Amino acid sequence: MITPDFELSQDPDFLTVIIRVPYARVSELDLFFEGEDFKFYAKPYFLRLTLPGRVVEDGREKASYDTDKGVFTIQLPKESPGQYFEGLDMLTSLLAPKKSRTAKPLVEEIGVPAEEEEEEEEEFDWEIEQTLYKEAAEGPVPLQCYYGFGNLRSGVFQRLQDELSDVIDVKDPDQTPTDERKMKRLEAEAAKFDPDHYLADFFEDEAIQHILKYKPWWVDAHKKMMALQGESQNHGSHTLVIFSDEEREQLRKFTNKSYLLDKTSRHLVYLGLIDILLAYCYEIRVNEGDKNVESSWNVRKLSATLCWLECFTSIHDVLVSFGRRVVCYPLYRHFGLVTRAFNDTVMILQLGRAAVLKCLLDIHRIFRESDPAYILNDLFITDYCIWIQKIKSKKLAALSESLQKTTLAKSHLGFELEELEAAAVLVLEEESKLTAAGMVSRQQLPSSESETSDSEESSSTSSSETEGSDSNERESSTAEDGKINPLQGMLQEERTAPLIDCNGLRQGTNALTFEASDEKSKASLQSTSVPGKLIEELEKQMHTAMRLSEQPEGLASASGFALREQEENHVSEPVRFSKVTTGKGDFLEVPSKTNPLLFLCSTNEDED
Repeated sequence: MITPDFELSQDPDFLTVIIRVPYARVSELDLFFEGEDFKFYAKPYFLRLTLPGRVVEDGREKASYDTDKGVFTIQLPKESPGQYFEGLDMLTSLLAPKKSRTAKPLVEEIGVPAEEEEEEEEEFDWEIEQTLYKEAAEGPVPLQCYYGFGNLRSGVFQRLQDELSDVIDVKDPDQTPTDERKMKRLEAEAAKFDPDHYLADFFEDEAIQHILKYKPWWVDAHKKMMALQGESQNHGSHTLVIFSDEEREQLRKFTNKSYLLDKTSRHLVYLGLIDILLAYCYEIRVNEGDKNVESSWNVRKLSATLCWLECFTSIHDVLVSFGRRVVCYPLYRHFGLVTRAFNDTVMILQLGRAAVLKCLLDIHRIFRESDPAYILNDLFITDYCIWIQKIKSKKLAALSESLQKTTLAKSHLGFELEELEAAAVLVLEEESKLTAAGMVSRQQLPSSESETSDSEESSSTSSSETEGSDSNERESSTAEDGKINPLQGMLQEERTAPLIDCNGLRQGTNALTFEASDEKSKASLQSTSVPGKLIEELEKQMHTAMRLSEQPEGLASASGFALREQEENHVSEPVRFSKVTTGKGDFLEVPSKTNPLLFLCSTNEDED
């Protein structure tokens, strides 16, 4: 027989069952319902349900069949109108026969009702510290260590260790007790933590801020639920969480079964559920609801329950473990993602079983499509999907409340995150100060250059003024010498003509000053043709010659050259020597350089 696709809905008076049976023999239809039992048969389909409430056959029941779609729609009157049937979306639980809903061993059947009543009435303390595994660690290590959902499995990895080494981080889990797993996990996380990666995500968080703004489907569902506070919370969660066809199909494929869990095992299961949901919320947020090749890795790596087969003792331990793994392993290592996943998990738990089941079905699909992570479905997720359908809503509400009251700070993670951030902020402040100082110095550099330019201009101006004053002094000196020597004007005219002829342009002030001094010396030499008298005349004019010692270097060089030429020609050509030497006024300085312009002019005079 084939179990058909089906779904249930309700209103205050009727329970509606929709059954899809394409290609069924409608002529052989058989339908039965009474109390909590519902049976449907249309070859080759068979459906048997155990309803969460009682229905009655009173003539108001209706049934219709859509031949094109092959869909039966059956409306069953409720025995108590207005009663709300809880768990209509828990399809796996509905498929269980009534006699096997408790599915406990015969030796425990006597105490089943009393235990269930006690479980409903007791206030479960989620923060209780467990000592079971500490006591086991003090004694001899057992040959077999347990793990999986409710610690019900063992020996799974003995023959599959090579294939499953990439799925879990703990080595040889069948021989590794719980305390040792935790110790090794903490050591691995401490070795993996990278302060540079964390600080990079802390300061350069543009992408992370974008991720934090993403809103998964449960955010809007939670807002709608909060807006419907006046109505039944269960009713609101039922209507706000919708399962897809694929998810309903997967629920039908699960084999319904019950779990024998003591109080300690149930506590471990609840804490493991929180750990798995935290990892799933991180994965959904960082990928903004999309799935990729890293999705399976993210979920199992961030959950110590899945990756290290961890058995937690308190909600705070779960949050610390998740926070440590977030800042050690994934691409985005930011504490804001830890707190956001924490808030997301609280909302999912507040939405009820349907929201939790929808998340678990999505995790089941992620692992089912990832090889070899599928083994985690057999160890944990499939059992969680079946178990959650039978959990009372008030249990999840109490778990959500306890989780919401638990606090987590960066200091709890053990990596000194606050100290790292403070030190990094100080370094950035110092770098900012140095950068600002460099900018100020670069801004001051152009102003200093302009000041230097202004200083050079003023210095040039003063130099020009100094040269002008020197020129004036030379002109006044020449005028005084002109009074002493009456031949100065005529000699100056004779000296000026060759300068123009030789160079094609008139020399400046310095050249004119040099001409005056040359003419003065020339007149003196002509008036004293005897060498002895020449010396006496030169001694008288020493003070005047001293004032001409500041003439340009080129002119002084030419004068020295002319003087040497006069000494060489003095004996053989006294008259010519006298004419040439008159071109030199200051013979006390004999520079090494010559003035080719003056030399050419003197040569022209000789030729004349």
